[in-house]
Amino acid sequence: MAACGKTDDGKTVGQSIDSGIAKIGEASKDAGKAMKDATKDAQASGSQASTTMGEKIDDAIITTSVNASFAKDADLSAIKINVDTKDGVVTLNGPAPTAVAKDKATVLAKQVKGVASVNNQLVIKAS
Repeated sequence: MAACGKTDDGKTVGQSIDSGIAKIGEASKDAGKAMKDATKDAQASGSQASTTMGEKIDDAIITTSVNASFAKDADLSAIKINVDTKDGVVTLNGPAPTAVAKDKATVLAKQVKGVASVNNQLVIKAS
């Protein structure tokens, strides 16, 4: 039967080759789509990681900037204020010599670029 150009499934050799080529084309399309999907997933993951890393860097910069503004201020430079920043929200902990100094700490922190809000937990303690 091979001499007649027929295979056991009733197709000619040419038809079998055409069918094989079509299957390879389909598999290539599927592989290409899978690669595109995997690339998109990897890019999305990288973008999320970059955003998270960027937020952490921004929070660190905000914390440093708030501490620097306190260091420049005569009323606040002498006291120990703990500054923590998460997602742009600054939390202040520690002592404040007066209510005015406590309020001033909030004002100075709000002036720093990137600060979304200030949670002032300073406790007024006369020195």
